[in-house]
Amino acid sequence: MAMLCFCLLVLLLTLDVCEADRGREWAHHGASMFADLTPHEMRDVRDYLQGKPELGLTAARGKSLKKNSILLMELHLPRKHKALRALDRGQAKPTRQARVVVQFGNQSQPNITEIIVSPLPFPTSYREKTFKGDKPIRFESRPITVAEYSHIINILQKITAKVHKVLFETTGGFSFHNCTDRCLTFSDIAPRGLESGERRTWIMLQKFVEGYFIHPVGFEVLVNHKNLDPERWTVEKVWYNGQYFDKVEELAEQYEKGTLEKVKLPDHDDKDLYSTYIPRGHSNTRTDIHGPKLVEPQGPRYHVDGNFVEYAGWSFAFRVRSSAGLQIFDLRFNGERIAYEVSLQEAIAFYSGDTPAAMQTKYIDAGWAMGTLDYELAPGIDCPEIATFLDLYHYYDTDKPVHYKNALCVFEMTTGMPLRRHFNNNFQGGYNFFGGLENHVLVLRTTSTVYNYDYIWDFLFYQNGVMESRVSATGYIHATFFTPNGLHYGSKVYNYVLGNLHTHLIHYKVDLDIAGRENSFESMDLKYVNFTNPWSHKHSVVQSKLVKTQHQTERGAAFCFGKKFPRYVHFYNPNEKNKWGHQKGYRIQYNSHANSVLPRGWMEENGISWSRYPLAVTRHKDSEPTSSSIYTQNDPWEPVVSFEDYIRNNESIINQDLVAWVTVGFLHVPHSEDIPNTATPGNAVGFFLRPFNFFDADPSLASRSTVIVRQDKEGKPKVQRWTPEVVGHCVTDSPFFYNGTYAEV
Repeated sequence: MAMLCFCLLVLLLTLDVCEADRGREWAHHGASMFADLTPHEMRDVRDYLQGKPELGLTAARGKSLKKNSILLMELHLPRKHKALRALDRGQAKPTRQARVVVQFGNQSQPNITEIIVSPLPFPTSYREKTFKGDKPIRFESRPITVAEYSHIINILQKITAKVHKVLFETTGGFSFHNCTDRCLTFSDIAPRGLESGERRTWIMLQKFVEGYFIHPVGFEVLVNHKNLDPERWTVEKVWYNGQYFDKVEELAEQYEKGTLEKVKLPDHDDKDLYSTYIPRGHSNTRTDIHGPKLVEPQGPRYHVDGNFVEYAGWSFAFRVRSSAGLQIFDLRFNGERIAYEVSLQEAIAFYSGDTPAAMQTKYIDAGWAMGTLDYELAPGIDCPEIATFLDLYHYYDTDKPVHYKNALCVFEMTTGMPLRRHFNNNFQGGYNFFGGLENHVLVLRTTSTVYNYDYIWDFLFYQNGVMESRVSATGYIHATFFTPNGLHYGSKVYNYVLGNLHTHLIHYKVDLDIAGRENSFESMDLKYVNFTNPWSHKHSVVQSKLVKTQHQTERGAAFCFGKKFPRYVHFYNPNEKNKWGHQKGYRIQYNSHANSVLPRGWMEENGISWSRYPLAVTRHKDSEPTSSSIYTQNDPWEPVVSFEDYIRNNESIINQDLVAWVTVGFLHVPHSEDIPNTATPGNAVGFFLRPFNFFDADPSLASRSTVIVRQDKEGKPKVQRWTPEVVGHCVTDSPFFYNGTYAEV
């Protein structure tokens, strides 16, 4: 009988191992479904479409705006149920497809059309892609291109020629045209207008020096560039040092007459350029030696194969979507899927100010193809020198794939903080035991430099089944020309420079699959209860009691900013329980100081209706893949993608495939310490996915990096560990030692 039980146990263990191996094989097999388009695929799609006479495509970089051309090309994701067949059953992967955005400018009714091209890598067909509600894409909502910028530069040369004397004399010899080393540059502001169908942009001039973002010169101009013939573009308004003019000539005329309230900017040279990174001021840090560095004494402990990553029980696939940025798919821990997708959707920065450019600035960054702005990462600064660096490829406003070298990195690091530890005091000058575990974490990182701001995007994977999504903001502030009234909207950070207050909001899609696709959602809060003390009847007990609220519909699970947010938000599988009878779940924990940026329904707010909610929960639909689009920036008033539509039908979210839409962010009131740059400490926000009764115990118990120290009979420390005793010469040649005693002296 004992032998039979032993044989059955061995059989069950063998089956578990086989099941785990098969699951890992299928996850690896399916990861390529989510891989970004290769340069070869991009070229094949381009050649196929350019070979279709009915499309009439020409080069994207041609100067004419009246042309049909490819604006954007990226992977079109497969439907979820088809992808899961490959991931969970090992079946054939769905056909790879490309999403292509085409600008049809060379026709009587210009439009933007999205098409899906398949199969890859040898396409043979294409079809038109539609949005929820069959909403059309206005041609005016298209992102601005290199070709259009070239014409903006041309009209600015004409404009500034008319006020050359004003600019030259007030800036200390800077000019926009015919300049050599003292040139002016510009920043264009979005959205481009005040209502749908417009395309008129406020443009402000700056000194073209290192960090020109914080060198405004007090000249701003409103250009109407809706017409596809740049010769018909017009100037609608001019602003100079707090004064408005209808025409450029009017400004020049008043300057000559001496009736203009003018300003003389202080001169400076490269040595005292306040916007540069060149060190200045006294430092107490030694410069003859390097600071601490991250090392891998015996090499990396993670594995990267293409876009598939494995580490300490974790596995996932990743991509960097050209339009919006970093995404991970099929996130598993110890073979169990936690989430099908965790992805960046949008980043916005809404500003306030006294100048027309400042009060118009409402940046919606997917409209600038935020995912393509992931430039090379610097070893030792952006990522540790030991990181694995990976190249990325994008096809945006180009005629060939563009190679971004070392634009993504993967590395394991120690946080310098124990994952857990305990000193068990014996209260006699010693201890019963000490136990501790290093907090190692895997980091997947890329960046987006969206004009002046740099966003550092991180996904972090901990040994205890916790995943963190984090964004850290740095780069230059968006500054405008200082006016006394501007102090209501920010801080003076230098002579004639106002750092404008703004709010950053970041939006994520979190498609959770907790122990399967059938999930439910509840929130947890505390309330006080007051009852008679059972062991002292003349007294009362007041304490907190856990109150759970089951949310049954999408509207009931949309939490508005300005209202109380639950202490815990919990996603769980009603049909799966852990060893202790609890429904297996994960919770989302926020690290955020976000709030709304505009009143509900106010003009541009319609395009960012997701920003009404720190959390909204919907049923998964392949027809609701994203919460924003590349068109929202230039048409937020009547957006192609309206997140509010996703919850309007108020469907049931009980025992369904659920998606959590998460908004995090912070208010930034610039201050003098933002010169030259905004620093990352205090400017990082995000959220955690934390197991909540998903496991039977902390899964990091499996880590062999644990160290336990006990005292032997003689009181000497006895170390128990499962990794090499000596770390290595690059850290220390001395073995681990811990005494733990304490005594009076």
